Amino acid sequence: MTLKRNALGRGLGALLENSGTDITSKAKADSDERVMAGAVTNLPIQQIEANPFNPRTHFEKEALAELTASIRQHGIIQPVTVRKMGYDKYQLISGERRFKASTAAGLTHIPAYIRVANDQSMLEMALVENIQREDLDAVEIALSYQRLLEECNLTQEQLSEKVSKQRSTISNFLRLLKLPAGIQLGIRNKEISMGHARALVSIGDEETQIKIFNDIITYQLSVRQTEELMRGNTPQTAPAKKSKKGQHRNILSVEEKRMLEEIGTVLGTNVELKRHSDGAGKLIIAFSSDTDLQRILKTLEH
Repeated sequence: MTLKRNALGRGLGALLENSGTDITSKAKADSDERVMAGAVTNLPIQQIEANPFNPRTHFEKEALAELTASIRQHGIIQPVTVRKMGYDKYQLISGERRFKASTAAGLTHIPAYIRVANDQSMLEMALVENIQREDLDAVEIALSYQRLLEECNLTQEQLSEKVSKQRSTISNFLRLLKLPAGIQLGIRNKEISMGHARALVSIGDEETQIKIFNDIITYQLSVRQTEELMRGNTPQTAPAKKSKKGQHRNILSVEEKRMLEEIGTVLGTNVELKRHSDGAGKLIIAFSSDTDLQRILKTLEH
């Protein structure tokens, strides 16, 4: 009989389906309840600890809040996967978003598959699970690929099979890690697309990369316009030309946004920046009353 190839390749799927890595297949005779392999067990949340190998480092607050609300209303639809660490002690292999949201929702127990895996196997399982099933940003995916190659001693060909991706796709993601930190942050914040990032990677000079990155954000350049700019041409439809006197550009760079946040924190009020295409502009500081204005002015004097 021919088995249909699992979408996860021979990575997570093979590990989870192998009875040799499943603690539920090793139930002892003195157990009060024999758990069948592949069954779901309700575990106390307090007995579960987070996975230190999880490649996801950023969880969007809004999305996590929505998941928390859903769990409060409907409960956990998809169990998490854990490994047994000792008596009444477990560690997450996958499902950290569900785990965090369940904790926030006030659940005391959570459905879970219980497995056995050593640290390297667990790292591989967590990375493959997240790449395949979580909405990771491009940089997180690249970091996951890098860890699978370096820490799990995989070749790119083996990695390609495990995650069911072309080697060229994996290479494109890995190249993102060569970009400056500020550009990687722009990718993670969805300020530029994967197409923009691939174009920037082809530039060898970091200073030029950063300059074009800022131009992409400032003038909302498409990937094609970015490529034209890189070839030394002025993009045909790019709004890089000077606007009419008084016209503002509303897109701020990462540095400008950070500056406004810092100024707003110091002054204790909202601060806006209006820039003209010729570089001129104005800084707008909001105040709610004459008293508030005096407070801001005194702050500026110091």
